[in-house]
Amino acid sequence: MANPIWIMTSAFDQLNLEQTIEKASEIGVQGLDLCVFRRDGTRDDFVATHLDYENFGPADASRLIDQFNTASLRLSIGAFENLIGGDPEQRIKNQNHLLRLIRMAYLLGGDENDVKVGTFVGYNHELGNQNGGFEKNLLKYQKIFAPIIKYAEDLGVTILYENCPMEGWRSSGYFGTYNNLPGVLAARKLMYELIPSPNHGEIYDPSHDIWQHTDPVEVIRHTDMNRLKRIHVKSTRNNPDPYWGNMYPMHQIPADWAKKAGISSSTNPWDRHHYEATLPGFGLGDNLDWRAFVNILKDKGFTGPFEIENEALLSKQTGKMGAIVQGCKAAVQNLAPLLYSLSDEGWTYPTEAYKPLVQVDRKDIPLRTMDELL
Repeated sequence: MANPIWIMTSAFDQLNLEQTIEKASEIGVQGLDLCVFRRDGTRDDFVATHLDYENFGPADASRLIDQFNTASLRLSIGAFENLIGGDPEQRIKNQNHLLRLIRMAYLLGGDENDVKVGTFVGYNHELGNQNGGFEKNLLKYQKIFAPIIKYAEDLGVTILYENCPMEGWRSSGYFGTYNNLPGVLAARKLMYELIPSPNHGEIYDPSHDIWQHTDPVEVIRHTDMNRLKRIHVKSTRNNPDPYWGNMYPMHQIPADWAKKAGISSSTNPWDRHHYEATLPGFGLGDNLDWRAFVNILKDKGFTGPFEIENEALLSKQTGKMGAIVQGCKAAVQNLAPLLYSLSDEGWTYPTEAYKPLVQVDRKDIPLRTMDELL
């Protein structure tokens, strides 16, 4: 079975849904992972809201399925926030928003249509700073997510965690940059033990492990493939630093100290680790052997989508739509010979592999909130 290539729509925050679908057709992908972030959320990096989550009902779900079938696209939805730590008021809003997305996925067919819900878990640093803080975060995760996953399971919906550590989520004045619990494979393995439901799994992004000097091929070799549902297509070019090394994050120090000593220092929370975000096949090389990575996934029977998450410095971060589209096209062309068979048209996704979404005609259900589940 040929793996489809999708796009995560955070790259197209400048566009509405209809315009994003047009770009998807131009680029030549088979699906969209629709970002549905809270409009009143606190994140301002690589976020987008491509569905009206406040008024979404069965009729909207039916229209969306027709719209995507007309474009020969499939879909998932997601929003990626801190659900177990951070500001308590925002935390509850993020939890309730995830419940809203689970309801939306249910109306869209859930697992029947492979409509998954992407999320972060986040991290609670008040607990993390204590002795045994990692264990305490796992227990906090279990308390919050056990009822959420039970709710999703009852509705036939699967939740997926992305493995980004969100290293820039705190001020450079703090020592640690581990801000999302599923940022390492060990945590994900423990999470599935704490909540054994089949209705949660993962979106694996190899770029995050590359700057942590971890081989994504080995991560996949030790991954439970029943949990792996999506792969993020994103690269990292590591830039060794002689002053700070490459194990611990760079720190914020007074600018005059850094100038006098002739060293680099952190000027914003996202520059603390020494790497550049890239897209495979576009502009810069990276530190991942994509052929070896795709081959291990094939060997282990992965059949899910490869989703382009475009945060590349030379593409998304330019702010130019032409460069954003160009980067996505390059990633598609880079992956095509690794994923598809050769035909007279070249290395292309077989059109017969596409399956339209099913009109499920789900009855409406009321919104649930965390105070009702806990």
